[in-house]
Amino acid sequence: MGEIATQAGRKALAVGVLVAAGYVLFKLVLGFVTTVAWIAVIAVAVVAVVWALRVL
Repeated sequence: MGEIATQAGRKALAVGVLVAAGYVLFKLVLGFVTTVAWIAVIAVAVVAVVWALRVL
């Protein structure tokens, strides 16, 4: 009975570790995508300002 409880505990711990690692990885990927999106927005804004100044 004790061995079954130990195995169940180890599996529960492994699931917890996988969930935590998945969460951290998701946050890292989301941060990277957000950073790329902001860089694109800034680049478009700079191009828009340069275009607007040339038109005026």
